[in-house]
Amino acid sequence: MTNVPSKVSVIVPVYNVENYLTKCLDSLVKQSLSDIEIIVVNDGSKDHSEKIIREFAQKYPEKIKAFTKENGGLSDARNFGIDKAAGDYIGFVDSDDYVTETMFEEMVHLAEKHQAKMVICNIQKVDEKGRIVQKLTQLPNLPEKIELSRNLSIFSDISYFACNKLFKKELFFQRRFKKGIHFEDIQLIPQLLLECETIAQTQNFHYQYLERSDSITKTHTEKGLDILKAVADVEKVFSESPYSDKKKELKNFQIFEGVYSFLAYLAFVKEEKIFYNMSDQLNLFMKERQIKNQDILRYSRFGKNYILSLPLKKKIFYLLFFAGQKKLIRKLI
Repeated sequence: MTNVPSKVSVIVPVYNVENYLTKCLDSLVKQSLSDIEIIVVNDGSKDHSEKIIREFAQKYPEKIKAFTKENGGLSDARNFGIDKAAGDYIGFVDSDDYVTETMFEEMVHLAEKHQAKMVICNIQKVDEKGRIVQKLTQLPNLPEKIELSRNLSIFSDISYFACNKLFKKELFFQRRFKKGIHFEDIQLIPQLLLECETIAQTQNFHYQYLERSDSITKTHTEKGLDILKAVADVEKVFSESPYSDKKKELKNFQIFEGVYSFLAYLAFVKEEKIFYNMSDQLNLFMKERQIKNQDILRYSRFGKNYILSLPLKKKIFYLLFFAGQKKLIRKLI
């Protein structure tokens, strides 16, 4: 009996990205991995995205599987794609980003080599001219194969993007992206991680995350409170996992995602009333979990004190918040 190579399904949710979609799909049809299907889900786009998808589907019928549905948001489009996926492994690529030619070949190789249900690669932020803006190393100082029971610190250290990871399809048998929320990755990916005994990683910067000039001006609203709700959902699953006694790792997760990630979002909330309401919600979140300022200031990520590693402006913002100087912060924003 011959070994059939594992197939990868890459899910691309599409919504009004006519200016970026060609580059994204181009990077996927040129993948060095031959056994790949690209599931493109047009989530009710109102621009010319559908035309671009059709052209690619006609040109690469053996690779592109195109679907159109009513607009239901990112989670809904991804879940739709998961339902259609025939692969042993599932990957997600956002339709304004693109990837290197060898991304999925290397990641599926690592999954098979280490019997890993999740594989992670590094991310590069790029501008619209393809220039590298920032390199985001995901798991520095850790080996290619990582056993979760021996390295549970990664539960709080890891960045929970869906798009720089490859997942064994079985992880989605019981779980899906939560619909109608923002920060769906923070809500789901930690739950999937807890199902993995082993994960693998490559230090290659395969995923190219486009920092769009038109997304910088996006308004930050009360939707940011979904971060705190996502953390609460993860806490519930953590308490039912084999790691339920690992209080330190859970607290570090609460600090990194619930406090630092939330504050990074809050820093861009312009409307004063919303800012104060969200600040109060964060204080309540911390009080309920008995997270003290000293816990936050001592938090280390990858063995380094986190707040000391940040740029000066961020450092000042966080320290003023922890000192209760919200009026001073308002003047800074």
